[in-house]
Amino acid sequence: MSAPEESAVRGSSAPSIIEAARPQDLPALDKLLRLQAVAALVAEHGHSLVAGEARALLAALRTQALAGALPLPSVEPESLAAALAQRVRQRLAPRMRRVLNLTGTVLHTNLGRALLPQAAIARMQALMAAPNNLEFDLETGRRGDRDSLVEDLLCELTGAEAATVVNNNAAAVLLTLAALAPGREVIVSRGELVEIGGAFRMPDVMASAGARLVEVGTTNRTHARDYEGAIGERTALLMKVHTSNYRVEGFASAVSEARLAPIARAHGLPLVTDLGSGALIDMTAHGLPAEPTPRQMLQDGCDLVTFSGDKLLGGPQAGLIVGGKALVARIKAHPMKRALRMSKLPLAALEATLQLYLRPEHLAQALPTLRLLTRPLADIEAAARAVLPVLQAALAPGFTVETVALQGQIGSGSLPVERLPSAGLAIAPADRKGSGRALEALCAALRGLPLPVIGRIHEDRLLLDMRCLEEPGEFIKEIGHLRMTGMRNQLSS
Repeated sequence: MSAPEESAVRGSSAPSIIEAARPQDLPALDKLLRLQAVAALVAEHGHSLVAGEARALLAALRTQALAGALPLPSVEPESLAAALAQRVRQRLAPRMRRVLNLTGTVLHTNLGRALLPQAAIARMQALMAAPNNLEFDLETGRRGDRDSLVEDLLCELTGAEAATVVNNNAAAVLLTLAALAPGREVIVSRGELVEIGGAFRMPDVMASAGARLVEVGTTNRTHARDYEGAIGERTALLMKVHTSNYRVEGFASAVSEARLAPIARAHGLPLVTDLGSGALIDMTAHGLPAEPTPRQMLQDGCDLVTFSGDKLLGGPQAGLIVGGKALVARIKAHPMKRALRMSKLPLAALEATLQLYLRPEHLAQALPTLRLLTRPLADIEAAARAVLPVLQAALAPGFTVETVALQGQIGSGSLPVERLPSAGLAIAPADRKGSGRALEALCAALRGLPLPVIGRIHEDRLLLDMRCLEEPGEFIKEIGHLRMTGMRNQLSS
């Protein structure tokens, strides 16, 4: 008659009492690995990974059991095998994942900036699994220069005499200064001492390159005479920095590259400009705000121009340096160039992206960045209307959903005050009390979907901008996962 008493201690058949497992109820590691379902895992993934995850699983369950918090069904063979399979899946799941960008920012730094065109993706795929001529000259049969893969294209598209590339634009600026101004002075307007992402400041870049910063002018106003007065024997170059991530308005003035170039030439100094965002074409031809181009800067008298590959250019992360032959040669000869050089895959993607510019009539469709920036408002509104009823049904009655007019932005420091007319959905909690927690929970649920969805909270509403959602069906499918996992009830409660 001891069995009923034991059942009462460890849990009875009453539905309100959950029977707890004891540490000794857990199987030994070798017994767990011999389970049929686990043996299949070992066959698929190998003994080392599965055994390691099995040890970790048993240790975690033992801790729960010692605390009396491990339900007895958790130690059943089927449950253990399922839990182990889940651990293996999580261990192998990628940390970098595709997401749906519904923030309204097309070039979102935290979401990977520019989407690569299909031509670039295809080029990388073709080169990933086979040898290639990265540094091999097919004509001469001798060692080649990897910059030569894109140098001619860059010169054609910008009007430069020579070009070189590194892994990002901060590296391009760093290398330029290290090669041309070590131990010497670089003159920059105080109003252009920008800070870019991650608290990376232009003065810090200069210090790292071994150059001495000389500030001229004031935060809001700098004149040509300020540069003239600062030039001395220790001056290495004059530098302009395009303030692409902020704008000073009102009582403000700056010296353009065209006005500064004659001053630099008169003193035998190079003029370098950092454009940052790096548009290769006249953006106004596509109905977008004007942005300076490398070609324009070189025509205005700059000797070197640096810019990014993954912003308005629409390619992979890269730092591009274009300009005069002699200066580019000095930069390429610097020892730091090897440490900052681009690897084969982004180089392949960059070449394919640059080649798209040779066919300007097709560029607006072939280049995702330009396609999204110029997407017709009617298409964006149609995407919002397609998603609305499905999302409304999934989130009711805890939330209300409506279509709204929105203002998006280019992003990544490009044209910071310009806005792109857009459209999307606004989600608001039905109960205003605790709306902040409800919106945060909803955002977490959307981020937890198989294909995470990223929006933005503004004025007690979650805004989902549809500009970057070219396939509404993808989002609608994810809304189905919200239903299947019971998130609707969780969010509505």
